[in-house]
Amino acid sequence: MTSPLRVLSIATLFPDAARPNFGLFVERSLRALAAQPCIDLTVIAPVGLPPFPLSLHERYRALRALPHAEQWNGLTVHRPRFTLIPRYGARFNPARVARAVLSAVRGQSFDVVDAQFFYPDGPAAMRVADALGVPFSAKARGADISHFGHDPATSPQLLAAADKASGLLAVSDSMRREMAAIGIDPGKIAVHYTGIDGARFHLRDRAAARAALGMDDAPALATVGALIPRKGQALVIEALPSLPGVHYWLAGAGEEEARYRALAQRLGVSDRVHLMGPVANADLPMLYSAADIVVMPSASEGLANAWVEALACGTPIVISNAGGGAELVTAPVAGRIVDRTPQAIADAVRALLAAPPSPAEVAATLGGRFDWDRNGRELAEHLRRCAGR
Repeated sequence: MTSPLRVLSIATLFPDAARPNFGLFVERSLRALAAQPCIDLTVIAPVGLPPFPLSLHERYRALRALPHAEQWNGLTVHRPRFTLIPRYGARFNPARVARAVLSAVRGQSFDVVDAQFFYPDGPAAMRVADALGVPFSAKARGADISHFGHDPATSPQLLAAADKASGLLAVSDSMRREMAAIGIDPGKIAVHYTGIDGARFHLRDRAAARAALGMDDAPALATVGALIPRKGQALVIEALPSLPGVHYWLAGAGEEEARYRALAQRLGVSDRVHLMGPVANADLPMLYSAADIVVMPSASEGLANAWVEALACGTPIVISNAGGGAELVTAPVAGRIVDRTPQAIADAVRALLAAPPSPAEVAATLGGRFDWDRNGRELAEHLRRCAGR
């Protein structure tokens, strides 16, 4: 009988009671991995807290209360603490995460270490794997390469982890090329597409979805993601003056909320900009289905789950040429890839509103490529290869 592959997965992006939407795609991938035969999975989701007295700040209160170990949606999850230096401590995080991980699994044995984000998880996995005497893998998702792979404070550790890893994963072929561009061996990188929950993200009646959200029949744009500069919501707000009558719905929270409200007020479109705050993943299908177009002009992405989810719900996307966008927008019915300017966004929106594609045709462009069972199966196969199985 084949012995189970004992996997230690490090995931600094992972949901918890304080942040239920944080890293949902990582959780779902690991659940798909755990469902594969002969996989014994332990998840370590380290929690960063600043030193006292900063740790007493309201921002960290809920994190301090998290359990150190729990069962989370069928997964065994450990949440050891590590000291986080806000803004300036990124170069120190891998070593601190590694110490926290090793303290949480003291006395246990594993066959392979899996890093679910390339930084700080990758260099931390390198240290943990060295201490345990096992191989490791790391996965690139987006900002972990586009930011940390270019920052002089963090890139040396990231490149060292890439060099020592037994295998690497990327969320898109575009991300694979971006990794190669900073000196990572492309021969070690396999493309590992995300999955999607077909029971949740599927075609729905648009009129019913609009009624459920209290929308009228005005054309509706939507963006799903943190309210941060990189996501580009400001560009969509700036496009609204040239899109009369079009409303914009933003799902998410973040540091730019006050600025976006002020921008909408200054441009005279505040009555057409709707900041919804955080929206639970279970409620996103209703928003995707209600929207005429999902607009996400990000400065950088790997392959955004929101793109895939929107298309699965039959809603075309207008996105920037970031990450694996071209791997999704493979036909005009799927949407448009545009420059990151308000004018380009407005032009694409007008074109799609003038000739709306059939939702069924939009959903069909995914072609069955995004499936969680496939995602889990491919991850299990990859980790077995890394472990010499």
